[in-house]
Amino acid sequence: MKKVFAILMSFLLALTMVACSSETPTETTTPTPTDTTEPTETTETVEPIDASKVITYDEYVAAELDTEVVVETYVQATQSWWEDQITIYSQDKDGGAYFIYNAACTEEDAAKLVPGTKILEQGYKSEWAGEVEIIDGRFEILEDDTYVAEAVDVTEELGTDTLIEKQNQKVSFTGLTVEPSIDAEGNEVAYLYNYDGSGTREDNNDLYFNVSYNGETYTFVVESYLCNNESDVYKAVEALNVGDVIDCEGFLYWYDGVNPHITSVTVK
Repeated sequence: MKKVFAILMSFLLALTMVACSSETPTETTTPTPTDTTEPTETTETVEPIDASKVITYDEYVAAELDTEVVVETYVQATQSWWEDQITIYSQDKDGGAYFIYNAACTEEDAAKLVPGTKILEQGYKSEWAGEVEIIDGRFEILEDDTYVAEAVDVTEELGTDTLIEKQNQKVSFTGLTVEPSIDAEGNEVAYLYNYDGSGTREDNNDLYFNVSYNGETYTFVVESYLCNNESDVYKAVEALNVGDVIDCEGFLYWYDGVNPHITSVTVK
């Protein structure tokens, strides 16, 4: 019996040795070295504006909408810089004026766009509610010259077909009478915050006011991005009374008709 048991034990031991010798060894993987090299930063190269493509104001007027245009012009004022864009009122020495809407601009360059600064502007001719403008543009500052335009009195052209020919120019109006606007409560007032009276001074909303000349009434606006609620002209409009006779200066903006962006108001 012991002999049989010994034989069985020997047999089982042999099987165990065979099983152990047949196990597959664990595969080891050599780790791949990690690439710690920082990616190379690439800087996009901006091509300079081609000055050989500069056109005159007459050529600009004749150009089709959506045409790419390049003009040389002089900054007369700017709206507030915002999100790397700026809106520019500009004019050349021959009276040709441009409204440059939301041109690409760094904050550093925005500070350089003081009245008189000469720029080379590239963008696309566009139109919105009658206002012809340059959109989707960029500019370069030119340092060879400066020019600040004098305001041209266009009072007698109010209500005429020729007034639009001076669109975007720096202009003046004399002897206008403040006419009533109607606020949200139906009251007659000298001005409104926003065109419908829905705004507030605290929110720095645009100021709209009506003026008349030769029996016709026109709507003027203090564009708050151009002249904010701490500017002299904003405060001057807030002090107006219906019936006041005033002189104004501003830029001959267009919105379904003459709608100047006013920068100065004087009560006579």
